[in-house]
Amino acid sequence: MDIAAIRSGTHKQLPGVDLEDENLVQAQLEKANLAGATLTGSQLQAANLRGACLDGANCLGATLVAADLRASFLGTNFLRADLSRSDLRGSNLRGANLMGAKLTQATLAAALLGGANLTGANLQGADLRGADLRGSNLSSTNLRGAILAQADLQGANLSEANLEEADLRGANLAGADLTGANLLCAELTGVNWAGAALDRTCVTGTDLAQSSARLPKED
Repeated sequence: MDIAAIRSGTHKQLPGVDLEDENLVQAQLEKANLAGATLTGSQLQAANLRGACLDGANCLGATLVAADLRASFLGTNFLRADLSRSDLRGSNLRGANLMGAKLTQATLAAALLGGANLTGANLQGADLRGADLRGSNLSSTNLRGAILAQADLQGANLSEANLEEADLRGANLAGADLTGANLLCAELTGVNWAGAALDRTCVTGTDLAQSSARLPKED
C-alpha cells in the first residue's frame, strides 16, 4: 500500500481500506471515500477530511486532533478516539459511537448527532450550538462550559452529565433525562423542559426565571 500517495491525496477511493496504526498526520483526504475503513489507532492530527465519507469506519483509539472533519461519519466507531479541537461543523455523526471520546474544544455547530452514543465523552468547552442531538446518549458526559445554545436535545439521555457553566439558551430538552445532572451556574434562558426528567438535578446558582423548568419538590 502506498501510504505516501494516500497521505498526499493522490489515492482517495479507499472503501474498506486497512490503515490501522498508520501515520496520516496532515493527510490531504478531502472528499476521500473511506467508508468501512479500518483506522484503529491511526494518527490523523491536522488531517483534511472535509467532504469525505467515513460511514461505518472503525476509528477506535484514533488521534484526530485539530483535524478538519466536516464529513460523513454515519455509524462510525470513535470509541476512545481523540477529536479535541477538531472541526466537525455540520458533520453527519448519526448513530456514531463516541463513548469515552475526547472532544474538548471541538466545534460541532449544527452537527447531526441523533442517536449517537457519547457516554462518558469529554466535551468540555465544545461548541454544539444548533446541533441535532435528538435521542443521543450523553450520560456521564462532561459538557462543562460547552455551548449548546439552540441545540435539539429532545429525548436525549443526560443523566449524571456535567453541564456546569454550559450555555443552553434556547435549547430543546423536551423529554430529556437529566436525572442527577449538574447544571451549576448554567445559562438556561428559553430552554424547553416539557416532560424532562429532573430528579436530583443540580441547578444551584442557575437562573430558572426565564425557563419553563419545574423541578421536583424536595422531601
